[in-house]
Amino acid sequence: MSMFPPNLFAGSRFAVLGLGRNGLAAAHALMAMGADVTAWDDLPAARDAARGVTLRDPSAGDFVFDALVMSPGIPHVLPRPHPAAVRAREAGVPIYSDAELLFQAVHRTGSRARFAGITGTNGKSTTTALLAHILSVAGIPVAAGANLGTAALALPLLPDGGVYVLEMSSYMLERLATVRFDAAAMLNLSPDHIDRHGDMAGYAAAKRHIFDRQQPGDLAVVGVDDAESRAMAEALRRGPAQAVTVSGEVAPVSTWEHMLSAAPALPGTHNAQNAAAAYAMARHFGVAHDTIARAFTTYAGLPHRQQRLCTIDGITFINDSKATNADSVACALSCYDRVVWIAGGQAKQGGIEPLASFFPRIVQAFLIGRDAPILAATLAGHNVPHEIVGTLEAATPAAAAAARATSTPVVLLSPACASWDQFTGFEQRGDRFAEHVAALAQERAA
Repeated sequence: MSMFPPNLFAGSRFAVLGLGRNGLAAAHALMAMGADVTAWDDLPAARDAARGVTLRDPSAGDFVFDALVMSPGIPHVLPRPHPAAVRAREAGVPIYSDAELLFQAVHRTGSRARFAGITGTNGKSTTTALLAHILSVAGIPVAAGANLGTAALALPLLPDGGVYVLEMSSYMLERLATVRFDAAAMLNLSPDHIDRHGDMAGYAAAKRHIFDRQQPGDLAVVGVDDAESRAMAEALRRGPAQAVTVSGEVAPVSTWEHMLSAAPALPGTHNAQNAAAAYAMARHFGVAHDTIARAFTTYAGLPHRQQRLCTIDGITFINDSKATNADSVACALSCYDRVVWIAGGQAKQGGIEPLASFFPRIVQAFLIGRDAPILAATLAGHNVPHEIVGTLEAATPAAAAAARATSTPVVLLSPACASWDQFTGFEQRGDRFAEHVAALAQERAA
């Protein structure tokens, strides 16, 4: 691994909009490669924190750029395009995600590093991290990031034979022009981000972009555990890439069952699908079966995704803060026979009614956040014991006490809601839960 040449984008002019984790890294990386960069964020605090970049609102003044690089969270079409995106379209300037510029940068250097892209409503972070772990165990130079962890343009230059493993959100996939993934996976589809894509068809079309520009000899992996994904898989069977389907319902049999039984960080059928996708992609990159099996057993998992925090008095506390919709919560609830459940925040479209088949597993629920009353109404309609407690600080000891009183082995934070009403993101929500659980452990040890 090495740095990109300092003159790689010399003479190029970029506008970077959004100076959070993604945008600020993109601005600095492009400058380090010799580009002329103008950066902006609509939030004064973000502009104040941006050091070493030239600040100017690209929506005002001349719009003379080679590309507009927009952070994924800023809309360029729906629900309403940012004024800078309107200016870009009027000027015929392309709008990119930083993953597009990473791909261009790698090819400009002459490196023949390969690219793996992973998307889906749920499971893409785990699959990304798992594939990167497998490749690392196999001794293949690897760099993972994009929507997960390190921003794409902050990744190092890989040599020939190296693999970039990129988690791609639907927002990022809409802003690609030349990226071709040697191996691409679309795991599943359920309603999400409809405000940005208009409807479910628009959302599926955005996810489908991960297979754009693939060629014979490339690999297309598609989950088939939902109708929208099955339709996409059927279309992809015509090529040009080799199409492989994966299913959490079918994967854990024979060899799979043995492999996953030794992988404590990959519980449940949803992780069987994630593992099947990572397996297929790793094999495509030449990794031997035995190496993949060994990597499964040493994979540590990701924070906030069914993360086992500790066990206190026989009760295991699970941090699944990343579960912001009903589908991802179903994956967690399916792994446990009896749980005390902590949920709530900003409810997603459809709420928690799709979880009704799992409600008998919930001994008691403790609800937090803005839309706790909405969740409470659904639980009341199914006679699930519940209590609105408002905050995670109140919910954690209450859930622990309820678990002890009912001999329930698991306390599960799996919110089924976004976190923005009380936290800066699901990461902070999960970290707070871990802090409260650690405090409980100290109290019991005293």
